[in-house]
Amino acid sequence: MVSHIDIDGVSHAYELTPQQDAPFTLVFVHGWLLSREYWHPIVERLSASFQCLTYDLRGFGDSQPTSPPSPAPQSQFHTLSELWHPASLVSVGAGDRAPIAAEPPSEPPSLPFGSNYSPAAYAQDLLVLLKHLNISNAWIIGHSLGGSIALWTADLGPECVKGVICINSGGGIYLKENFEKFRAAGQQLVKLRPRWLCHLPLIDLMMTRVNVAHPVPRYWGKRRLVDWVNAHPEAALGALLDSTTEAEVHYLPCLISRLKQPVHFIAGSNDTVMEPQYVRHLASFHPSFQACGSNVTEIADCGHMSMIEQPEAVSRHVQDILLKYIE
Repeated sequence: MVSHIDIDGVSHAYELTPQQDAPFTLVFVHGWLLSREYWHPIVERLSASFQCLTYDLRGFGDSQPTSPPSPAPQSQFHTLSELWHPASLVSVGAGDRAPIAAEPPSEPPSLPFGSNYSPAAYAQDLLVLLKHLNISNAWIIGHSLGGSIALWTADLGPECVKGVICINSGGGIYLKENFEKFRAAGQQLVKLRPRWLCHLPLIDLMMTRVNVAHPVPRYWGKRRLVDWVNAHPEAALGALLDSTTEAEVHYLPCLISRLKQPVHFIAGSNDTVMEPQYVRHLASFHPSFQACGSNVTEIADCGHMSMIEQPEAVSRHVQDILLKYIE
């Protein structure tokens, strides 16, 4: 059952399953241009053992600001197939390889905490939601951008966040040219999305093939199309730009290196958006695992949408991780 709470003037949609015997609640944070819906296959498998909370980030899914969206500027892309072509959706880890060394930065850079759409700002929203629901023992599970938000939530709310699992989320290395291409392609995704797209035949079939190792069921193609079209323009653009600045990317290793809570990672072996080597790179900075990679699990034959590509494997790995921390 969907409920709502006002956070900073925006009605946030969330769903909370019944309390279970496990000592903590699982809190799921979705990625960019997605919604809480993508966690349902995982919640269906885990809610018998754990209380589960899913919600929509501000500006996505059913958590929409009341201000009307601005008209979308004209896109430089001529067709949808051109926009969604792999060359346009360049991986932030593709191209020339930067050296990967597990050495935490000595000085944290200054970040724009005043931004409404930075991972830190979204983490503050989540802490308000957790307080409202009286959740004081949470494991945050974040996908892609949601992984960065999960790490920030653990840092800002250590009293209630007991651990983090990042899915298809990593980074910490800023490759200027690749990130500029990624940001440019992302901005076009935000601009080119008239609402009539949802009514065009077969467009949803194209969405079943985006960023995955194998096509997902057509239901998810339709869901991704709806969430892409309905995301609030300001949030869609702000979340993209604020989470991919050089300062934000370089700050992630510093952030994870000071966390006291356990942090685990699940990667897709065929993920072209966040390649496994970059997941392992960020994971190596957590002090408890001594850069040995024991906090990373890789799912074979899986792309960037692990929770809908292989929900059974993701659920099993999540449960295996959590069982280590149940006394």
